[in-house]
Amino acid sequence: MLDISNPGSQNPAENLSAPQLRQDLRSWTRDLAVALGLALVIIVFLYQPVKVEGTSMAPLLSDQERIFINKFVYRFEPIGRGDVIVFWYPLDRSKSFIKRVIGLPGETIELRGGRLYVDGKARPEVYIPASYLDGSSYGPVAVPKDEYFVMGDHRDSSNDSRVFGPIGRRDIYGKAVFAYWPVDHFGSLTGTSTVNAASK
Repeated sequence: MLDISNPGSQNPAENLSAPQLRQDLRSWTRDLAVALGLALVIIVFLYQPVKVEGTSMAPLLSDQERIFINKFVYRFEPIGRGDVIVFWYPLDRSKSFIKRVIGLPGETIELRGGRLYVDGKARPEVYIPASYLDGSSYGPVAVPKDEYFVMGDHRDSSNDSRVFGPIGRRDIYGKAVFAYWPVDHFGSLTGTSTVNAASK
């Protein structure tokens, strides 16, 4: 049991001998180095910095914004509707795109006057301002097994599944989780070389 209520105690460092103080300092330094090393491993292997290019994910993401993606989250949980994902662009796999998951495997997706319908039922999209809807119609189209229908939030400036079709599960390699630059966008996005993730 740790006693922290000793009114007669002085500065703890005064009660330590010089060798003891040096030993404690070495111990603290070692623990700090281990903690920093573990943090670096987590960042390098679990998260990846991504630079957004384009405006199709506005207002959530802006052009040239920097974010972190989680590269391993989908090994432990399913891809969900509304997730903002990074994937290999199917028409040029040297490029990465970032979009929002709109349709899941087996669903039927349709746009009527810019409004989303999933399996014939209207699906509200609270993350899209009315001014970002383009009023277009599309579909209905069935999403194949192990594929996902993706769209940008800024519908009238987005190159997405309406153009290149649904995205295969194998092409999805990360989930956008955190914005770190610019500082006024700093924060969570849920609800070392930099990859350029185009949002065109």
